[in-house]
Amino acid sequence: MCVQDDGYRGIWYCNQPSHDEYVYKYSGGLGTYPSNHYPFAVYAPAVDKTFFCYGGRSKERNELLHMVSCFDHATGLVPRPTVLLNKRTDDAHDNPVIALDEAGHVWVFSSSHGTARPSYIHRSTQPYSVDAFELIATTNFSYPVPWWVPGRGFLLLHTRYGGGRVVYQWRSPDGVAWDAGTKLFGIEQGHYDVSGAQSGRVGVALNYHPEPLGLNWRTNLYYLETDDGGETWRAATGEPLAFPITEVRNPALVRDYQAEGLLIYLMDLVYDAEGRPIILYITSRGYESGPANMPRTWTTARWTGAEWEYGGSIVSDSNYDAGALYIEGERQWRIIGPTESGPQPYNPGGEIAMWLSADLGRSWTLEKQLTHDSPYNHTYVRRPVNAHPGFYGFWADGHARQPSDSRLYFCTRAGEVYRLPPQMDGDFARPEQIP
Repeated sequence: MCVQDDGYRGIWYCNQPSHDEYVYKYSGGLGTYPSNHYPFAVYAPAVDKTFFCYGGRSKERNELLHMVSCFDHATGLVPRPTVLLNKRTDDAHDNPVIALDEAGHVWVFSSSHGTARPSYIHRSTQPYSVDAFELIATTNFSYPVPWWVPGRGFLLLHTRYGGGRVVYQWRSPDGVAWDAGTKLFGIEQGHYDVSGAQSGRVGVALNYHPEPLGLNWRTNLYYLETDDGGETWRAATGEPLAFPITEVRNPALVRDYQAEGLLIYLMDLVYDAEGRPIILYITSRGYESGPANMPRTWTTARWTGAEWEYGGSIVSDSNYDAGALYIEGERQWRIIGPTESGPQPYNPGGEIAMWLSADLGRSWTLEKQLTHDSPYNHTYVRRPVNAHPGFYGFWADGHARQPSDSRLYFCTRAGEVYRLPPQMDGDFARPEQIP
């Protein structure tokens, strides 16, 4: 398609009616959903721009458009966003993700929720440009996470449907020719996962969906990593892993939350200066919305080199209050996310806040509340790859109990919030700072 739209508008989506005051299990402005899609934004120092994608919509209907754009840090402007394709659904599980290769080409991986619709891989026709794209492949994958591994090419982590949600990898030296794929994890009814990367290392954190209960009883925490582009994988201890992994108890198991009667909702995976993983997730007593399943605790699991250490003092009101974790220096950690209750309490999202920890995540201090008195809940704050201080977190808003419009936002590391223009008259516009 590759036409330019006249503003930034996000998709609205709902899932599983709950038949109570919260209306849905989760819903809202989900243009940067879900947590196991990543990245939605990448900073490119060579051109001083942050490239980003999101699930958008047209003015006429709530139908998912895959949108691509960039923020120019030198000028402070954004262009009209590019409409890459119309996914012909309103399902935000089909949201795209973005990556840059070593030549600066922008890649967009367009997901599908299961096998009913195709997935696509596109590459920009010019480096560091979002004006035009070429179709590389029509295929099928869900929950994609593409990593460009220097010297090796793409490692595409994704899920395939069939006998549950099964975690796979695809590898490609150039993004054009792909291998047949490797099945990594397929325990009982499957998994949700998040991924992170640093200096050639790629890691994955997973939960699992036990039989016969399924995804609403997601539990346990697993971790695995590779430093050779997916040729071999190991647990945090260094123990090699043999695939596919199909047993609940295996060397990648970090913590048996099933035995504790807790569910976990994965949000983010990052590395410290020594290359050790830190996983961010919410623990909860049940999948239903409302106060009965409190507390919903923002928890970190940190590998010390010898064991996993856990911390967390932040509590929010929804299992789907997804945010981002930042490791800044040796001891300062930062979380940006919708931890404060919003206009639709106990629904996904809320008001965005910034938290700091000086003790490796054991405790957190509220540094600043970034949004106030909002008409809609803000949802799914995403951390750009190689995040620039001027575009540090990226998210959307939307009414959490009924269909609504949805706007896109980003914040700086200092906590300034900007809204991308929903309507543009010219080719470029300056995002509006939100007081």
